[in-house]
Amino acid sequence: MPQPEWLAWARRLQAIAQTGLTYAPNAYDVERYTEIRRIASDMMAHGAGIPDATRIADLFSRESGYATPKVDVRAAVFRDGRILLVKEREDGCWTLPGGWADIGDSPAAAAVREVREESGYEVACRKLALLFDRDKHGHPPLPYHVYKLFFLCDLLGGTASPNHETAGVDFFAEDALPPLSLTRVVPEEIALLFDHHRHPEWPTTFD
Repeated sequence: MPQPEWLAWARRLQAIAQTGLTYAPNAYDVERYTEIRRIASDMMAHGAGIPDATRIADLFSRESGYATPKVDVRAAVFRDGRILLVKEREDGCWTLPGGWADIGDSPAAAAVREVREESGYEVACRKLALLFDRDKHGHPPLPYHVYKLFFLCDLLGGTASPNHETAGVDFFAEDALPPLSLTRVVPEEIALLFDHHRHPEWPTTFD
């Protein structure tokens, strides 16, 4: 689904405000950038149909420093031609193991850790298959601008073991995928990962 224009405008205003508050030289500028951030949160709340903008304003107020995209790391693990997915407790749908990259982790280390924590399996990253701007691939809107990194991983060992975030762990054939958690992964991305699995010589697909 295309991202709405109001979301892009609100994000840009929030980024201007966040960066401005980081480098504002005086109280006058702080006041103006704070007002821009309030407008951004009001705009996002209105566009999303949220009656109270306080929650959005609180999210924005936690962001500091120069505004940059967030990084979401996902792992594609194959066994016997099927792909590993985990069932999210949050929405009851399935996704690739993964999540936000943590400070101090390399992207590959984050992917390995997420697979272990969410599925119980041990893997090693072999290839960065996809590097996408989340907005360009049909995900539902988020307040943040996000880059998504998808690694092809080799299965080393372990056993299926859900955790507090996941309610199921299984491998699925390309033509028998369960309902996907579209906030996290969409069918286009799964299809491309199967293609990269079949063609390991392909270079990274990126926006």
